[in-house]
Amino acid sequence: MDPEQFEYVRSLLLERSGLVVTPEKMYLLETRLFPVARRHGCKTIEDLIKRYREHQSEAIAVDISEAMNTHESLFFRDNAPFELFKKTIVPELLKRRVNKKKIRVWCAACSSGQEPYSLAMILDDLSAELAGWQVDIIATDISHSVLERAAEGAFTQFEVQRGLPVQYLVKHFTQEHETWRLSSRIRERVKFQHFNLLSDPRALGKFDVIFCRNVLIYFDLATKGQVMDRMVNVLAGDGVLFLGSSESTIGITAKFWPVVAGRGVYKHTGGAPCLVENGAP
Repeated sequence: MDPEQFEYVRSLLLERSGLVVTPEKMYLLETRLFPVARRHGCKTIEDLIKRYREHQSEAIAVDISEAMNTHESLFFRDNAPFELFKKTIVPELLKRRVNKKKIRVWCAACSSGQEPYSLAMILDDLSAELAGWQVDIIATDISHSVLERAAEGAFTQFEVQRGLPVQYLVKHFTQEHETWRLSSRIRERVKFQHFNLLSDPRALGKFDVIFCRNVLIYFDLATKGQVMDRMVNVLAGDGVLFLGSSESTIGITAKFWPVVAGRGVYKHTGGAPCLVENGAP
């Protein structure tokens, strides 16, 4: 792939998905796009790019974007946010939402579903406390193919060994040959939906908790700020935003502020969250 073609694809990815691909990642671009080229009947990546530029094929653009997005995920990743959700946030929301009896959670960039299913298993543990409540988990991703796989709730032996406590494996999964199938009771707690984080999320509705972990690291600073600023519009005033433990809003947006509860946990700068504040201005 010559520099001009690389720049064209780089710009396409930035525009469509916010993904930043630097020149040293050209090898990764070539590795991931070759199967896309073959799928569209092209002998080379150069032929694929030429076909897209000539016909502006939406199918090719979607496949290029999906091929380049990283779909790394595991159950109960970095466990601390899930403990906080179970032991602090849900109990506090039960007090604050007692009149509405409704809680909504958004898992953005949910990949193959381990994060929202981890939350669904926690909520299953709290079924007695949540009796009579409506709890929605909306899980979104830019990739149609990964959402289809997530909705199936089928995972490999390797995937269930990554972070999933054995008691949950025994309680909620059934082995089917080389696959572990999640129970329908847990799968039905999660609604999967296609969504691009570069879009306006207000059509998704308001949320009490947003998980947007380990995805903004692939965006440039301007795009990170735009995504976070849009999330303010759909997060309840006392809601909580979870980012990855290595991610921060500092220097990116003034609309979120960290709280004492743990790394990667944020609130509205003007709101009163379900957690202790950490020196908010």
